Formats: sequence, C-alpha cells, structure tokens
Amino acid sequence: MLYIVIFVTLIAAILVYAALQPDNFRVERSISIQASPDRIFPHINDFHLWKAWSPWEQIDLAAKTTHSGAINGVGAVYEWNGNNEVGQGRMEIIESEPYSKVVMKIDFIKPFAGHNTIEFNLGSADDATKVSQAMYGTSPFISKLMCLFFSMDKMVGSKYEEGLANLKAIIEK
Repeated sequence: MLYIVIFVTLIAAILVYAALQPDNFRVERSISIQASPDRIFPHINDFHLWKAWSPWEQIDLAAKTTHSGAINGVGAVYEWNGNNEVGQGRMEIIESEPYSKVVMKIDFIKPFAGHNTIEFNLGSADDATKVSQAMYGTSPFISKLMCLFFSMDKMVGSKYEEGLANLKAIIEK
C-alpha cells in the first residue's frame, strides 16, 4: 500500500511541476553570413529554395510536399506529409519585409497538433549579416509535460543550427 501512495504522490508531483512551467516557449539560433541581406533573403522567402538548405528536407526523402499560394513572400504555402519523424504540417508566410524579416505561421498536424510562429531576422553586422531563426508559441499542458523529459530547445535548436550552417555554406560559396 505504501508503494501505491508513493507512486501516486510522485505522479501528482510531476503533473503539478509540469503545470507550473512557462505558458510560452521560444527556440532561437543565429549565425553570421559573409554576404549582404539581399543575397540571403530570397533563400528564406521562397519555400522552393528550402530543399537546398533545410535539414528537415533530408529526414524523409519520400515525404510528400506541395507548394501553393504565392510563389514567394506573403501567401506562399508549403505543406508536407512524411514519416513519424517529420509528421504532417503546413507553413505559410504571413509577413515578409524585404532583406530584413520573414514570419511564418506553422501548423503541425501529426504526430502532435501544434500552432506556432517561425521568424527569420536579418541584420547587418559589419561586413556580414546576422541571420536569426526562431520558433515561438504557447505551451499547452501536454507540451509542458513532454518538455520535462525532452529538451525542445536542443531538438529544434540543433536543427536550426544545422539549417543556418547549410544556408551559410550555400550563400558563401
């Protein structure tokens, strides 16, 4: 009986601790690219060009992808449906400020539903451009609970680092 009380108390403590986690999250990474913002911006603002640098594109080469809406910029839509690792989702560019900022709405459908924002910012830094990529949004209870066991910052952040490094390699070629 004592073991049951201890087990229930432990589970309750974990659930309470998860509930007390922040209601919002933000994952962000940056890189310096030796090029002007006008050379970098098109690679971010056009989903057709993402295949060359986005690490998500390499996880499931058999994933079904579609482009719709505008060719690039505001209204451009990218949808994917792949294996369990990439899941299913949709991104749409909702803000595009030439050579400085691109904001996207991202909707994950599978394996878990989620609705977040992705933002790229390009800023001059001496003879280079600082490119930042961030994803942010609300953290529902299930996300708070999962983040006790898995670091979203490490999982997503490492992919952002990889993607930004790929983008840098393409631009600085």
